[in-house]
Amino acid sequence: MSTPHRLALGLAALGRPAYINLGREDALPAHRGVDELRAHCWDVLDAAHAAGVRRVDAARSYGLAEQFLGGWLTDRGHTDVVVTSKWGYAYVGGWRLDAPVHEQKEHTLDRFRAQLAETREHLGERVSLYQVHSLTADSPLFTDEPLLDALAELAGTGLRLGFSTSGPAQADTVRRGLALRRGGVRLFTAVQSTWNLLETSVGPALAEAHGEGVEVTVKEALANGRLAVQPPAAVRAAAATEGVGPDAIALAAALANPWADVVLLGPAGTGQLRANLAALDLPTPTLPGLAEDPAAYWAARSSLRWG
Repeated sequence: MSTPHRLALGLAALGRPAYINLGREDALPAHRGVDELRAHCWDVLDAAHAAGVRRVDAARSYGLAEQFLGGWLTDRGHTDVVVTSKWGYAYVGGWRLDAPVHEQKEHTLDRFRAQLAETREHLGERVSLYQVHSLTADSPLFTDEPLLDALAELAGTGLRLGFSTSGPAQADTVRRGLALRRGGVRLFTAVQSTWNLLETSVGPALAEAHGEGVEVTVKEALANGRLAVQPPAAVRAAAATEGVGPDAIALAAALANPWADVVLLGPAGTGQLRANLAALDLPTPTLPGLAEDPAAYWAARSSLRWG
């Protein structure tokens, strides 16, 4: 069994009206205006805090997630919440469900400086880990010396830096990102990667990172809702045996990894949060190998509809 302190609440599904997670629609308010989503986000934050979850993960591209989180922290007066956020993607969806483009990625010095200022506007000095959002092995960040120098300068102030990864070459990205040094000091001391029962390819690289003292966070443990809404037969059977939802089985599998320091939850409502938390009381599930070819997995993820 695990503890709530190994869990983090991710706000990707709560800070903007559209996202790609399956099974999200019925968990959200009927009207997804700013006020309605703010109140809904606060309800989930309240429920997570009451359950013992003490870590919240946001990003500049999650619509108004940083504003919602900052307002909630101020209103509730909580000082025991670990706040992490990310830069690199900008939200450009205009609060529309049918926007042709919802986010735009740019790993540049200008984007970093602008988004750091925005994050600080909304969250002040509460952020303890600032991450490059969706780093890939071909990112221009790796050869942008002024950007790397600016990141090192920020790290020198005491703010921890990390990066999240995406795509079929996550393992390469993890190893290359953690090899970056400035003044002989590792630039990034945390990594957040996609690992789930359908996409396990990054596991060995994350085990290496954990062994070197890097904090490892698992994201997308439910494969953007696929493992909750369209689970393989083996996951459905395990869920029936334990009397829980398939989401809890998938999360228990992620928590069972000894190298996973933190596992992100991405509920769209308090009901989904309660279902997710059932994973804490489960033994390690015994499941057959369910992993897909990484290229096929990421192609399927890219085809998910925003809504």
